[in-house]
Amino acid sequence: MSDQTPAATEKIEGIVVGVDGSQQSRCALKWAVREASRRGTVLNVVSAYTIPVFAASSMDAGYSTLDDDLIRGGAEDIVRQAREEIGDTDVQVRTYIESGDPAGVLLDLSNDADLVVVGTRGRGGFVGRLLGSVSSALPAHSKCPTVVVPLSMAREQESQEIESREAIVVGVDGSDRARAAVLAAAEAALARDITLRVVCAVAPVSAALAWMPATVDQEAVLEDVRYQMEVGARWLKSHFPDLKLETDVIPGPPVEVLIRESEHAVLTVTGSRGRGGFAGMLLGSTSQGVLHHSKGPVMVVPDSEDPRLADRKDFEEEEQ
Repeated sequence: MSDQTPAATEKIEGIVVGVDGSQQSRCALKWAVREASRRGTVLNVVSAYTIPVFAASSMDAGYSTLDDDLIRGGAEDIVRQAREEIGDTDVQVRTYIESGDPAGVLLDLSNDADLVVVGTRGRGGFVGRLLGSVSSALPAHSKCPTVVVPLSMAREQESQEIESREAIVVGVDGSDRARAAVLAAAEAALARDITLRVVCAVAPVSAALAWMPATVDQEAVLEDVRYQMEVGARWLKSHFPDLKLETDVIPGPPVEVLIRESEHAVLTVTGSRGRGGFAGMLLGSTSQGVLHHSKGPVMVVPDSEDPRLADRKDFEEEEQ
């Protein structure tokens, strides 16, 4: 195992994890190490810092330089502690210290990374600011999938319980954005050799489409969604023939359904801004709610131009 601190100009690949010294970021770090080992890829440990406005705008250049040195020194301590927490591992670890807004730094790194990992709602860590806003802002704008790891995984017993679960859950709504999330979830399930559970939550017609006439049959809506799920399952198996797959259509609000499903999932997956899918559901409106209340890690997958999406329509045409 090699350990190195690359030059700032070096292209980042593999997994990026943001650390700020908080308990939340330590949870994210532990999860990221395990995931990097599963994938056989490099782990990039990143801490970012900003100079306080009063220091940056000071007329005393010497004071500003001192402040930058002190704050950067704090970031170096955090990265060093993170490396010590990782300990001996087969994972190649690289460390970065960046000057700039943490959300912006991680967003830039997402352009080349395979996955970005952060803790949820971090407080009290280095300058008290890295993960609190990042866990909300980053998943919506990241160019690669983002995993948000809950603080509950700091407790070893709960962490082991979550890691021992035997399914990954992904929420779908019939949009291409949701299908991109399904593809990412399928790859994650195969890597762990566990079941992928594809779930579509269908809110009551009266709640989702208040303008519809009362004669609309809720069961007819459910049957149509079940048909689309069957078609989607055949499409998914065509790309992942060895995938262990379950599908389910569950009446109820998407946020509530996915939070309940997360109680039994090693990872819950959603798209970032799905819209236009069947049953009028928007994954974009559910991802934030799931992030804040999930009972385990959540992966948010951005829109993509995955070529595997192109043949999805062929499976519907086969039925006609």
